[in-house]
Amino acid sequence: MSDERPAWARRIAAERQARQWSQAEAVAALRAHSPKRLPEGSSMIRQWKRWESGEVTPSDFYQPIIASTFGTVTHAIFPVEGRRDGNAEITTASGMETLDILSRLQASDVDNATLDALRITADRLCSEYPYLPSDQLALEGREWLRRVAGLQSQRLTLAQHREVLTISAWLALLVGCVEYDMGDRAAAESTRRAVLSLANEAENSEVAGWAHEMRAWFALTTGDYHGILAASQAGTEVATHHGVAVQLAAHEAKGWARLGDRRKTEVALDRGRKLLEGMPYPENLDHHFVVDPAKFDFYAMDCYRLLGENALAETLANEVIRVGTDFDGTEKSPMRMAEARVTLGVVAARRGDLEQAVDYGEWALKGDRRSLPSLLLVSRELAALVNRDFSDENSGQGYLEHLNTLSHVK
Repeated sequence: MSDERPAWARRIAAERQARQWSQAEAVAALRAHSPKRLPEGSSMIRQWKRWESGEVTPSDFYQPIIASTFGTVTHAIFPVEGRRDGNAEITTASGMETLDILSRLQASDVDNATLDALRITADRLCSEYPYLPSDQLALEGREWLRRVAGLQSQRLTLAQHREVLTISAWLALLVGCVEYDMGDRAAAESTRRAVLSLANEAENSEVAGWAHEMRAWFALTTGDYHGILAASQAGTEVATHHGVAVQLAAHEAKGWARLGDRRKTEVALDRGRKLLEGMPYPENLDHHFVVDPAKFDFYAMDCYRLLGENALAETLANEVIRVGTDFDGTEKSPMRMAEARVTLGVVAARRGDLEQAVDYGEWALKGDRRSLPSLLLVSRELAALVNRDFSDENSGQGYLEHLNTLSHVK
């Protein structure tokens, strides 16, 4: 029989059960996180039961307290619906289609409408990162980067010059990420350094923060865990009030988790959670350089898996997969979902279920759109368990061979 409760009600119940709390214990935790005194007696337990059943939606007062109780942000449990159409926005904002933009780039003077269209074009490309094939995205990103960079030879005001530098930096950020996804570390690092130079020249602290975030990501996937901490700190110093600071806190948490320091992991996660909770809800959830509430669950999933918190990691992995699947079954966030499936595989392996572990592991490796360094990083955790506990099993060996083959793909 299917569970017809709202997704938020199922999430509340799953989070409580993952912590092995009774409903009374959940209410006690809720009280501890509330800024105000809550009603006494059994009324709050009755209220909690109504929330879990989906009978009543928690009010705006209770939603952030529930999220804080479970170590996440409000809109990760209670999402805001809404998607943007980047192509439509280009036309709406500027009245120009792509061919119009290209023709106007040849003009001797560049007007603000053209720059607006270019900014939205860069935004659209960044929003296609989750699903567009890497080689295609890299090609398009480089082509637009070349076009935008060519504007610097034309007559520009100081403000327009700064805007051209900023748009170039966003496009270069995207290209650098895709280069790293494809396994070209040298090109990605060169691009990252160029981004940092562009950001400094444009005096854009947000883009500079993302350049440091890329360094933290590179350090994470190469096992340089102290390098993660250094890059995260450097990025936070220059982009304290931007969304990238949340992702930098998450990288720091991942670094501490891999170093085995649970307390510092949770401190970094909580810092990122508080930053994200205090920020406006993003207009464009698809944009790669936007930290959306669902992404925070993805970060926490990685940390809890490493800390051996199987029930919490499993709950969050299932949530990542649910949120990343569209109504028609299309995977909106295939790279996040792949890592979530590896997490489920790790949990299954720890429970002694090789068949389920390998099924999840193989499923994660099948996707066309993937970040190879990140996927290999988490997949090797599963491989280590399979190699340690199931080395004599044929299915385990098959998975290890598949992963080894993928590791040598360039």
